Amino acid sequence: MPRLRHHPRTLRAVSAALLTALAALAAMLTATAPAQADTTVCEEFGSTVIQGRYVVQNNRWGTSATQCVTATDSGFRVTQADGSVPTDGAPKSYPSVFNGCHYTNCSPGTALPARINGISSAPSSISYSYVDNAVYNASYDIWLDPTPRTDGVNRTEIMIWFNRVGPIQPIGSQVGTASVAGRTWEVWSGGNGTNDVLSFVAPSAIGSWSFDVMDFVRETVARGMAGGDWYLTSIQAGFEPWQNGAGLAVNSFSSTVNTGGTQNPGDPGGPGTPAACTVSYATNVWPGGFTANVTVTNNGSAPVDGWRLGFTLPSGQNVVHSWNASVTPSSGAVTATGPADSPRIAAGGSQTFGFQGTYSGSFTQPDAFQLNGTACRTA
Repeated sequence: MPRLRHHPRTLRAVSAALLTALAALAAMLTATAPAQADTTVCEEFGSTVIQGRYVVQNNRWGTSATQCVTATDSGFRVTQADGSVPTDGAPKSYPSVFNGCHYTNCSPGTALPARINGISSAPSSISYSYVDNAVYNASYDIWLDPTPRTDGVNRTEIMIWFNRVGPIQPIGSQVGTASVAGRTWEVWSGGNGTNDVLSFVAPSAIGSWSFDVMDFVRETVARGMAGGDWYLTSIQAGFEPWQNGAGLAVNSFSSTVNTGGTQNPGDPGGPGTPAACTVSYATNVWPGGFTANVTVTNNGSAPVDGWRLGFTLPSGQNVVHSWNASVTPSSGAVTATGPADSPRIAAGGSQTFGFQGTYSGSFTQPDAFQLNGTACRTA
């Protein structure tokens, strides 16, 4: 029997026809089976998962009016936000997306809670969309606690205000300004009766940004509002609306927590491990007043640039003036910032500054110091 042979042109024609048919089928499937539909959540504390790793939550707690959020592939938008509350009180809600744990609701595969002095970096990125016909802030929240708590309210809340619209302000009072993660912020400090709040307020709206969450955590440790042995429990991004809010959106959100690898804030090292820095705090005290001469020594092998020494003045003490450094605010958790002409402490080197202050009651000295977020030993 003769062997059958296929002509190359015939094979090419069949192949072309098959490819055309497959392309048509793919187009039909695309037209009839769109990407996964967005999910709308209107329940008071309802939530849903996006990207398989973050939780979008409605989190309506300050009003009985309806609020709905629609989760997208990369973020969420507020699709309904009825009612309003007085602008001199708490907001209506905090619709948000988060990595970590919020009232026992933990995002899939999260590395949180994680001990602060075990985190080398926590890169994050965020993109917001804003509206004009509402009163709100765009708030990025970072939660810290002395324990790896996954339920309830943590001890310290860091708020980064990317935008604020209307007559609203952070909890507490403004205690100065600070440069964190390459930007300048208003710094507000206070408490809401449940937890301490440290807020960093942008002087003008930020639409999108990529940064390291740990820059703000280290600044908080340096101000004495957390310790290196505390835990980072949750990283959240969303809005606090007081009036209206429909149309607000987190277009995209990402959060990663990297652990291990470096000496970290608040960790002076274990037994036999040299501290990264040493502080000598010498005082001259008289009734109602005192001076303090402070020497900061860098025990590390690399210079410390833009040095900042954080410590908490005992209750009743106030700074009157300082030299060789700026000490702000005048009481409570303060930060001494190196002068512009001497911002570096060389490896093995030291810097000395001083200040005069007043006090009431008995005089005591600060019991902890942090150099750029890293705990120091006292000499």
